[in-house]
This record gives sequence, C-alpha cells and structure tokens, in this order.
Amino acid sequence: MGLVFRGARLAPFDNLDVAAPDGAVVGIIGDTGAGKSRLLRLAAGLDQPAAGAVKTTGEAKFLGPDDPLTLAPAAVLAIDRTFDRHDWLARERGAIAIDRIRRAGATILLVSQEEDLIRRLADEVWWIHEGRIAGRGAPGEILAAYRKSVSERLRSWGETISPPMAPKVRRGDGRAEIVRVETVSENGKPTIVWRSGERALVRVAVRFGEEVADPVIGIMIRTRVGLNVYGTNTELEQLKVGPCLAGATVELAFAFWCELCPGDYTLTVASHDPDGVWHDWLEDAVAFTVTDNRYTAGVANLRAQVSLLAKG
Repeated sequence: MGLVFRGARLAPFDNLDVAAPDGAVVGIIGDTGAGKSRLLRLAAGLDQPAAGAVKTTGEAKFLGPDDPLTLAPAAVLAIDRTFDRHDWLARERGAIAIDRIRRAGATILLVSQEEDLIRRLADEVWWIHEGRIAGRGAPGEILAAYRKSVSERLRSWGETISPPMAPKVRRGDGRAEIVRVETVSENGKPTIVWRSGERALVRVAVRFGEEVADPVIGIMIRTRVGLNVYGTNTELEQLKVGPCLAGATVELAFAFWCELCPGDYTLTVASHDPDGVWHDWLEDAVAFTVTDNRYTAGVANLRAQVSLLAKG
C-alpha cells in the first residue's frame, strides 16, 4: 500500500485506520471542518499524529489552495483544493499530469468541492465526516450518498429560515397590498428550501385598501435568470375571490407538487383586476431553493424511468 493510516489520532481524527493503494487517485469529500485538510497534512508529513502512525512508501508532497498547480512526481501527492483556484488550461494540464503520476505508481489524495472533477479523476472516494470515514468506495456511489446527506440537511435547515419578502420591483395602483408571501414545506413549516417532488405550498395574504369587485391573485415561478417556469392565478383556477371590501384581508394557498430540478428560483406574486390592471405586483417577491438527492439537468424534474428494450 502506498499510504497507510494506522490508528492515527490528531483532531478531529480519533482513530484513523485506512489505507490507499499505489497507483490510485483518492477523492476526498466532506463538509468544512470534517478533517479533509488534516488528513492530507498527515499524509504529507506536515502534521504528526499524537498517537498511531502514518506510513508511506517514499517522498510525500503537499499542494495547498494557493500553490501553483505544479505536479512533480512523488510517492504520495496530497492536493488540497489546488485545482479549484486555477483556470481551465492549468486544470487540464494538471489532469494530464495526475494521470502520468498515477500510472507511475503514485498515491494521490485529491480534495475538491467540485463533483465533476472528483468524478473525472478519482478511482475511489473517501467521505470524511466529523473526523471519521463515513463512506468509501466507487466515486458514483459515495458522491450520491454525500449528496443525499447534504440535501437532507439543507432541507432541514431551510425550515429554520423565514423567507423574507424583498421584491425586486413593486408596482400597482395601491387598491390592494400583498402583505405576506410564504413558501411552505409539506410539514406545514415556512421554508426557503423545497425538496424536489414534495407537496409544496405558497401562502399569500392580500389586504384591500379600497373595495375591489373581482380581484385576481396569482403567482409566477421563475429561474434565477428570469425564465418563466410556472404561473397560475385564481381566475385560471376558477376560484372567485371578490367582492372584497375596503379593510378586508384575503389569504390564499397555492398547492402543487414541486417537480423542479435542483436550483435557485424566485416567486412573483400579484393582485390585479381581470383586465390586468395591477393593484400590487411584487416582482421576485421571495427567493427559494430546490434540492434533490441526485443531479438532474434543466428545470422540470420529469423523473423518467428508463428500460432496456433490446440489445443485440
């Protein structure tokens, strides 16, 4: 084995016991503070364990985030986010150099937050979590497990944040005022993060300053770059809201399945007459994020099922 940790103890690691083979690139992933940089510093001999041992078969080198992407041969090469700070040309040269060094029998530890880079270069992946190896195996398998963990934690965190109403543009004649817009999870809690596929809810409260005979209240979901994704209103859904007297407040809930791909979105909300005269229009009133356990491309998460019909 090119690199062996035997019961190594140095915070956050208590009993690190793992080995990396010769001629392999090991992708290292995990949260900030999990121990990724510590692992690489132990591998390169920059830090010494308080107990246990770290053994290598030859010279070990360390590249940090601000170092040049100069990849000279070594028995063990520890690369700590160095790729992340460089341009495309330097990264391509670095990828070619890594392949050459790997074929010469080196053991390479690669820390990066870029999933595509890990997929491209790593032979296996170690997932570090709170000073321990939470997962080890094929890149696709471990990256998927890590992404699922991140998605679940992001989803839970979203329910601790009240989505602020901060429209980019506000316009209208003032006969009504949108006083509250909330994105709500299927748990019934306000959230700024929805999980792709969950039952989502948008709550809207409108207060009328003047009598309005037939108000129409609607929503529009857009991508971060302004592409219309989905819109509807009470008129389209055949819900009669008026007449609404001066001083009255109307609260509505728009419920739908959040079949969106992971990404950032905004919600525009409006109250207007059937002929389109705005009472209150809140452009990008609130922002929200959609997360998922796996990568999907585009906007609509259609959840395709693929079957093999023939192979010859």
